[in-house]
Amino acid sequence: MKIIILGAGRVGFSVAESLVSERNDITVIDQDAQRLRELEGRFDLRGVVGSGIDPQVLAEAGAADTDLLIACAALDETNLVCCKLGQLLFNIPTRIARVRSSSFTTDDEAVLGKDGLGVDAIICPEASLTRYIGKLTEYPEALQVRAFAGGRACLASVRARPGAPAVGLRIGELRLHNPEMGLRIVAIYRRFADEPDRFVRCDGGTRIEPGDEVFVLSARETLPGILAALHRPEGQPARPVRRVLIAGGGRVAMRLAELLAEQPGRFHIKIVEVDAKRCMELASALPEDVLVLQGDATDESLLDDEGIEDVDLFLALTNDDENNIMACLLAKRMGAARVLALINRRSYADLMHGTQIDIALSPAQAMLGELLAHVRRGDVQAVHSLRRGVAEALEIVARGDRKSSRVVGRRVDELRLPPEVNIGLIVRGLPVPGENGEPAEPIVAEPEVIIPRSHTVIESNDHVVFFLPNKRLVQDVEKLFRVSATFF
Repeated sequence: MKIIILGAGRVGFSVAESLVSERNDITVIDQDAQRLRELEGRFDLRGVVGSGIDPQVLAEAGAADTDLLIACAALDETNLVCCKLGQLLFNIPTRIARVRSSSFTTDDEAVLGKDGLGVDAIICPEASLTRYIGKLTEYPEALQVRAFAGGRACLASVRARPGAPAVGLRIGELRLHNPEMGLRIVAIYRRFADEPDRFVRCDGGTRIEPGDEVFVLSARETLPGILAALHRPEGQPARPVRRVLIAGGGRVAMRLAELLAEQPGRFHIKIVEVDAKRCMELASALPEDVLVLQGDATDESLLDDEGIEDVDLFLALTNDDENNIMACLLAKRMGAARVLALINRRSYADLMHGTQIDIALSPAQAMLGELLAHVRRGDVQAVHSLRRGVAEALEIVARGDRKSSRVVGRRVDELRLPPEVNIGLIVRGLPVPGENGEPAEPIVAEPEVIIPRSHTVIESNDHVVFFLPNKRLVQDVEKLFRVSATFF
């Protein structure tokens, strides 16, 4: 696929890194020649110096025969104008804009659509981060939670702890003793001394060991019990997230506080921000039960005064990676139950592996899946980038019939999948979208989440969720699900 990326900043860099690894033809536009030289030195791509709202620059970048435009420059206005030029002058098929303003939504066809700004989809790293962290407050045992099939199914990763009921069991034993759970363990990453986590293939004989990072797929309703079985020692009561302390008062912190405050009385939220002016802005914009404090989250006395030992979730969300790391380490040492550090530099995120920081979160990585769903071929509904971009979870819809499809009407054990690919679950009974995006037919019954076995037969319109330990396997899955008029 031929792709133009506007902007070589943090988001543009992460997008380019991910897409180049999939052998796409990438051109990056930016006004900073030094940034482009650094990108060209690291990746197999081409840089064009100039403005993304200059038609001549777009033409030089090859917009005339480009398949996808991703506008992720610093300013919303630049990205929106670039997309409109890509539509009017070059007829680029798919145009995606990074938009920070919450005023724009993908449902606003009159503004964003063909007759408006010409944007097919908008991405907002801050909104993606907010949704990501919001899931962690809902499932406190999880390291991450990703949704599929409109939220009916979830992929979660959890650290296996000694004493938890499922830890020490083989996967086959876990399924045998807990048939009501309805789960599929799709991957285990195991810790080894002085080396990175190693991927462990999962079958019925694989034993879950303490310290393993376990990736599990299940229906949304059964996920809390599954996470508890892997993470909470027998007899230990659940500790839901109630007290939240946020370091930094930027866009993400404000969005998150607004999201959590939508459930009055459930959360006790405090924000610690250094800048006095920003504190005033936050205090005036947020609900009155959100407490805004001026101070430094790396100040031990401040954390002590605010009862850090009673905090269920400490979030370091400033723009400074070093401050986020130090604030989390300090908060953890002083008794915070779980800590999350927002880290932009990938090298720093890798260094956090195995430390006291429970979750190291990259802003670009959180939104990358939303973008990849537009890059994938076939009827891909959702993509989630995992393990710092190495692995991927993919939701793809089976279309056609037994004559035109390599999967419809066939048993799972008949599918010609690479051995590393793990088919996690199937969601059956979701509505088929019509031409206008509305359901073509009304939902007769509630969709069913199926944990597939070897004898399970794939039906047309099944939403199938896969776990791929390496992104190079994506093309094999896409090819398998491609509908062909000539396949028999």
